[in-house]
Amino acid sequence: MPRVQMAAVNQCSGNSRGLFQPRVPGAQWAHGAMGNAKWLGVSLRRVLDLAGVQPGAVAVRFNGLDQPVVDGAPDFSKSLSIDHARDGEVMIAFAMNGAQLPLLNGFPIRLIVPGWFSTYWVKMLSDIEVLGAPDDSYWMAKAYKIPDTPLANVAPGAKDFPTVPINRMVPRSWITSLADGTSVAYQPHLPVGGIAMGGDAGVARVDLSSDGGRSWAPARLGPDEGKYSFRRFDGMVAVAGRGPVALMARCTNTAGVSQALTPNWNPGGFMRACVETTHVVLS
Repeated sequence: MPRVQMAAVNQCSGNSRGLFQPRVPGAQWAHGAMGNAKWLGVSLRRVLDLAGVQPGAVAVRFNGLDQPVVDGAPDFSKSLSIDHARDGEVMIAFAMNGAQLPLLNGFPIRLIVPGWFSTYWVKMLSDIEVLGAPDDSYWMAKAYKIPDTPLANVAPGAKDFPTVPINRMVPRSWITSLADGTSVAYQPHLPVGGIAMGGDAGVARVDLSSDGGRSWAPARLGPDEGKYSFRRFDGMVAVAGRGPVALMARCTNTAGVSQALTPNWNPGGFMRACVETTHVVLS
């Protein structure tokens, strides 16, 4: 079977949950619940075609060998619509960054769903089931649900809003060359670098601000490893003088979607989408 390779970001649905205000329950992640790798495997569409999908198929459900850690918890499985499963991008990977897939990353094989949150990237893949009706299992019908609103945003305390299963990722960017709270020597033009992702599309541009978002200047983009991969950026930002500075990076993807300046909120702490601020002091 022909092999396919793709660079893609694997990001937890609750990445950055610890920054939600008001706070929400769940693992209090900062920005580290994600990773980027080159995945090698085979196309899911080709596997389904070889198996022979019958007319009337609606969805494809995936199960893995991992088991719940709590007795009585529902078995973990996820599903994709039949059209998504056969879009030619979803793949079954057996290698990561040129080596055998590590155990913690899903050995021996795992699902790769580029542009979607990692809850769909089923590890230790053991079963693929074609369904003739929408998947009503726990992890699709009840868990990992987000408000059916732009950026999954609702007002804190809101109730009885419509929900949908979490799905596509959104643009994000992070300044990584300077840690929040760092004190650095003053210079009129401060070098800034970091990483960006376009979510379900490529990175078109990254803009930088040193005045809390009042003005922006374009950053230089690094090599393009594919639309689902991280992309490095760097640039120089003008600073007015010594003292505290609020640095921001804002990604716009190739679909024209830019990061919001204000944080989104939902009770699950899912899909953080806003511009992040790195505070430094110039001395």
